[in-house]
Amino acid sequence: MHAVAVTQSLPITDPDVFVDVDLPVPSPGPLDLLVEIEAISLNPIDVKLRRKAGTPDEPLILGFDAAGVVRAVGERVSDFQVGDVVWFSGQSNRPGSYAQYTLVDSRIAARRPASLSAAEAAAMPLTSITAWEGLHDHLRIGAHDSLLMIGGAGGVGSMVIQLARLATDGDVVATSSREASRAWCRDMGATAVIDHRNDLAQELHEVGVNGVETVFSAYTVGREAELAQLMRPFGRLVMIDGTDSFDMTAFKPKSLSVTSESMFARPIFGTADVAEQGRILARVADLVDEGRLRTTVAHQLQGLTVDNIVEGTALVESGRMVGKIVVTA
Repeated sequence: MHAVAVTQSLPITDPDVFVDVDLPVPSPGPLDLLVEIEAISLNPIDVKLRRKAGTPDEPLILGFDAAGVVRAVGERVSDFQVGDVVWFSGQSNRPGSYAQYTLVDSRIAARRPASLSAAEAAAMPLTSITAWEGLHDHLRIGAHDSLLMIGGAGGVGSMVIQLARLATDGDVVATSSREASRAWCRDMGATAVIDHRNDLAQELHEVGVNGVETVFSAYTVGREAELAQLMRPFGRLVMIDGTDSFDMTAFKPKSLSVTSESMFARPIFGTADVAEQGRILARVADLVDEGRLRTTVAHQLQGLTVDNIVEGTALVESGRMVGKIVVTA
């Protein structure tokens, strides 16, 4: 099978940053699906893994989000059969989706929305799972809670806004700094959009929001005191950006809670509820087909080629994308 791989960590401008490789088609394990890829999307985690890959012993196949067709199933798989159209976001300790075929644990896959094309579907799994786990497992968002999404125009932010609007009748405020990204946040359903370059508490006050119960943050580093100021007592913060330090001093007076979200935790550590990710994707598929959620595709490239992976990755690295970049097979 054809795949696009990393053989050494290089900047995106290097002509050898990605290479074409031919690999054997993998055989499914007992719980696996062998999926023929129809479309994938690119994520910031792909960039992080490439940058720290060094010189891997074997070609590194990146990619998590995918939509495709089941071509073989493992001996213990009972919920899927050959020919099913599925979507999923894989796990970081297995070869990824920048390939003609990939394996995925059947428990973290689901049948994709009937109303979406493969390209539209491929944009959603990783961000939907991240948003869902953050909102429901960590923030435990209530029916009347207000939410601040820091970084609202990205892939995760786009899904957080949509899912939060379904979970609460409270304010769902997003942060953004450019007019294009502000418009995107409003289109996703944000009740207000504020500028994260300014004082967030003051920005909230100006749109008529007097503090929030919950904060979902993609850009947390250095904002501890600022976030504590705008959060209501016993409020909750979930962050998806990594940080080597977090100052809890300002969080103590209000009894604020802080946690982190990684959608890879369940499959990597084999938790007892690993199949919850498949159930999340099945629920998201229903919401899409009911017209209550929409895809977040903003840019689409035709053909799983080195050139397209480079072009799409450069857009991700620019930090100026709204929504998601999809590459079709």
